[in-house]
Amino acid sequence: MKYRELRYRRFVVPRYWSMWFALGLARVFASFPLRLQHALGRILGRLAFKLLKSRRRVTVTNLTHCFPELNSREVYTLAQRSFESNGVGIFEAFRSWFRRPDSLEKQVRFEGQEHLDAALSKGNGVILLGGHFSTLDLAGNLTTLFFKADVMQRDHLNGLFNAVMTRSRSALYGEVLAKNDVRGLLKSLRKNHVVWYAVDQDYGRNNTVFAPFFGLPCATLTTPARIAKNTGAAIVPFSHYRLPDAQGYVIKTLPALENFPTGDAVADVTRLNFVLESAIREAPEQYLWMHRRFKTPKEPGQKNIYGQTRN
Repeated sequence: MKYRELRYRRFVVPRYWSMWFALGLARVFASFPLRLQHALGRILGRLAFKLLKSRRRVTVTNLTHCFPELNSREVYTLAQRSFESNGVGIFEAFRSWFRRPDSLEKQVRFEGQEHLDAALSKGNGVILLGGHFSTLDLAGNLTTLFFKADVMQRDHLNGLFNAVMTRSRSALYGEVLAKNDVRGLLKSLRKNHVVWYAVDQDYGRNNTVFAPFFGLPCATLTTPARIAKNTGAAIVPFSHYRLPDAQGYVIKTLPALENFPTGDAVADVTRLNFVLESAIREAPEQYLWMHRRFKTPKEPGQKNIYGQTRN
């Protein structure tokens, strides 16, 4: 999306009325107690697991290849739990858009403030290395209780949905940058800001190298390593987890990567993938396994793990 329309009055036309209704329901759900939101989310996830057959196949395929030590029944169970977790994440997203983070202040624990402070003390900005966990929206909301960060987002095609999402994030975060806004990212780092950035989406062969991710060759962006080299920005691993039984959330930062980047693109990306993989293994059901992380085969014209031939 080249231009973000954030004025709600531009969306009063009939084509957006159904979205207005859906967002009204989302606001109602956002007011529910956390335990009820989690229960409804699990129900939604189970329903999606039954109905979204293509996404279920992708999830099972990902888990089968990434966790070869699991048998077929264990993979199926983990896939179902992943759908339930993502269902909970939808209700958490509603909460993050329409409620202030202090409503959960007593139920969130932040570990690693010293690592973030040490990285910021160098004055070159921080790239917060994240991934697409089901807790992403709410965790972003809750991090503002401890520090402020700029974020990079993929804009939604529905203008009204995108306006609500962007306005809610802008009210809490620093800058909300488009996913391809490298100039904006560099500007933020020059101001010694913290910028959340994820490397776990498959964007094809542009600006990527193939490096292991759960033991599989995976097209991974080289952008963080290149930016760190050019700016001196620190790469700080960042993760977040939902505790069982709606007890709360844990948000973590680890020490900044040392001797990074090395100049070896494959080695650098392999290291980033390992950091993300380690975070995923702490709560594998909370990761977004339903996206096709391995859709680009290492050699053009080959089939990927989903049985598709791609260049």
